[in-house]
Amino acid sequence: MSEPTPVADVPVPGTTPPVVEPAPGAPPTATLTTSPVPVSGAQVVLERDGYRAELAAVGATLRALTFEGRDLVVPFAADQVRPGFRGALLAPWPNRVTDGRYERDGVERQLALNEVERGHALHGLAHWADWTFDQAQAARASASFVLVPSDGYPWRLALSVVYELGDDGLTTTVTARNVGEGTAPYGTAPHPYLVAGEGRVDDWTFDLPAASYLEVTDDRLVPVGTRPVGDREGFDFREGHAIGDLFVDHAFTDLDFGPADGTSADGASADGASPDGASADGAPAVGAPGEAQEARVTATVTARDGHGVTMSWGRELPWVQVHTADRPEPENDRVGLAVEPMTCPPDAFNSGHDLVLLAPGESHAASWTITAF
Repeated sequence: MSEPTPVADVPVPGTTPPVVEPAPGAPPTATLTTSPVPVSGAQVVLERDGYRAELAAVGATLRALTFEGRDLVVPFAADQVRPGFRGALLAPWPNRVTDGRYERDGVERQLALNEVERGHALHGLAHWADWTFDQAQAARASASFVLVPSDGYPWRLALSVVYELGDDGLTTTVTARNVGEGTAPYGTAPHPYLVAGEGRVDDWTFDLPAASYLEVTDDRLVPVGTRPVGDREGFDFREGHAIGDLFVDHAFTDLDFGPADGTSADGASADGASPDGASADGAPAVGAPGEAQEARVTATVTARDGHGVTMSWGRELPWVQVHTADRPEPENDRVGLAVEPMTCPPDAFNSGHDLVLLAPGESHAASWTITAF
């Protein structure tokens, strides 16, 4: 594996060299791994106040996140092909499009089926793209990628992501802007596997203030309908309980968003949107964090020693997929709890439920924060 090199010194072939803009008096500690480019793409490392975030360009992936040396997400090596969707950004849809088929504006579209065993289109089109790191500071980096029209998804989107370390951990904000023609259906989510501490999922306690979950078929995970969490044994996490051997691969909703201040001292929201909901580039923003999105919901995973990790997000993400990471490989089986805040439920391209519709020039922003305790 190549050694990190100061980001300002060595450009990555085929990408725009990041611009280092350190805070006054702060050293430019962000680094970029280059020449040869690792398997998972160009790498950026951010550090602040005990936190360390390692980012990979392929899939705009959060490859590792630690606090004082303790893993907060399941990591993987820079020279490793990313295991599944571990840490990737999901767009322009999260979760599954059943059979990869949907109809829009009277035209039936067929997406490539990348979940072959179940016959679905899974987790969008951006997770294997080689994003470009545009900017890197000591504790902040941004990356971008343009999704070009295709037969299955004939819209052009400019996608961007900002990662920023603060006192409360790592905040990620993803923004999509329709830079083409026609109204584009859209959804997004992250895919981290949270790590509470020692042990595996079975050893941890999970707390999620969700009143409903989405029932799916056992064989293909096709949505059936929402039900109260009390209808399924172990699915009511509102007061928190041990996960044990419970299997979960379901979306939860009817989240209890508590009050929180989502604006900064200058009145701008955390993702760079202005108080009126416009994006940083001035385009109208759909679902941008602002007054209506100040409330937050928090999911908590706690280890037996009392340490753990939280993930919080705003109302622009009214759904969350939870998966206990049951895998046939012993080294990957139940090693982290996938917590994936989503703008829409599975198969929203067909149901239309909470589906974001981006008209030309419109933007959508969503953000989430991972914090150690």
